[in-house]
Amino acid sequence: MDLDVYVTAHRAEWDRLDHLLRRGKHLTGAEADELVALYQRTATHLSLIQSSALDPMLTARLTQLVARARATVTGTRRASWRDAARFLTAGFPAAVYRSRHWWIPTAVLSTLLAALIGWWIGTHPEVQASIAAPEDLRRMTRPGGEYETYYSSHPAASFAAQVWTNNAQAAAMCLVLGAFLCVPVLWVLFLNMLNLGVGIGLMSSAGRLDTFLGLVLPHGLLELTAVFVAAGTGLRLGWTLIDPGPLSRRTALAQQGRAALGMAIGLALVLFVSGVIEGFVTPSGLPTWARIAIGIAAELAFLAYVYVLGGRAARAGETGDVEAPDRSAELPTAA
Repeated sequence: MDLDVYVTAHRAEWDRLDHLLRRGKHLTGAEADELVALYQRTATHLSLIQSSALDPMLTARLTQLVARARATVTGTRRASWRDAARFLTAGFPAAVYRSRHWWIPTAVLSTLLAALIGWWIGTHPEVQASIAAPEDLRRMTRPGGEYETYYSSHPAASFAAQVWTNNAQAAAMCLVLGAFLCVPVLWVLFLNMLNLGVGIGLMSSAGRLDTFLGLVLPHGLLELTAVFVAAGTGLRLGWTLIDPGPLSRRTALAQQGRAALGMAIGLALVLFVSGVIEGFVTPSGLPTWARIAIGIAAELAFLAYVYVLGGRAARAGETGDVEAPDRSAELPTAA
């Protein structure tokens, strides 16, 4: 492409589009139709210039012009309760459902890793000795020790808020760090499984694994599922950088990134429920079977929510991305 010739041929159209945009609402019907046609042609011009020539100033000018025209043509839309309802009943569960091929293997492998770490620590006294002194280990694992009093050491409401904040931050880190080629997500996930595995190993070595599981399972089932979903989504986002598929890398990453942002909001709500269970149910005086039953019910409710509502929405074409009018314009790409 001869850029100078191309600019000379189309400059009048760009100037005319800029003139119509400056007139704002004072356009006739014919001028409004002209604005739409010029917007479409200028978007194509921008795509060709981006793919065939390197002129940052011209690209920046046309990008701004196309963005202004798009805002004028499509208008602005305010978020409403309808958007929130659509997100909760379709967007979020569909996004979780569509990413199940990432977070389910993540959950299985992570659980096996935690169990392996727990077995290794529980069956090797020398490993336990490297973690802490024998008296410190007894203080943590004895009846009424630190593992048990941890859940009742603070008022339930403040403890639930603290747990929710910490878990939401961990989930957000998995989602955001996925853009760094997956490695940070694997590290965050490993630290979580290491922490769980240490608890399993130390409490099993003290013959109190049933007590530990009775404290962890009520909230841990839903909490870990949310972490696995976040990690799986982060890994999927990172893999998009490596293999964007049929889309351009920028378009594919934008789609996955918008869906991941929505999932961060949805998972924060899921972790809020988990935090409430951890703050009010786990340290309660309910029998162990009742506390575990509440945790299982919460987990099954979430899975049903994902597979029933999410599966239905995904089959209807929902991806978890924002609605089409709220997306950036996707310009045609030159072959």
